[in-house]
Amino acid sequence: MPQLPDHFPPHPARDASLRSMQAVEAGDRDGWLALFAEDAVVEDPIGPSPFDPDGAGHHGHDAIAAFYDSVIAPNESLTFSVERSHAAGSEVANVGTITTTLPDGGGTVHTDLVATYRVGGDGRIVALRAYWSVDELRFG
Repeated sequence: MPQLPDHFPPHPARDASLRSMQAVEAGDRDGWLALFAEDAVVEDPIGPSPFDPDGAGHHGHDAIAAFYDSVIAPNESLTFSVERSHAAGSEVANVGTITTTLPDGGGTVHTDLVATYRVGGDGRIVALRAYWSVDELRFG
């Protein structure tokens, strides 16, 4: 279960972000994908990266599924810790850390980030954008 302080009140975008983190932690690919609108975009991280060389993001269910399969699924585990969460309008910005246990004894990576989620009127995620840098990853 993602670590989220108790004092954050419910909010549609915050609730969607929590469901997203829970699905990733549980390894529930289909449940995670179902949280996204058909035309959603995932930018994780924003801009060019080893996961998205052209920096255009992953648009639509097929591309988001491919992102899950190549970036999330191969790991032993991912856990989320949210220190702060700021909701406004149809969005939330979560400040925290993702701890990734790499496959085959590859160690642990800590990613400090700000992740924003925007939801549509139906509560499904239309944009997930993560602000973090490969150069600032912490190993160990």
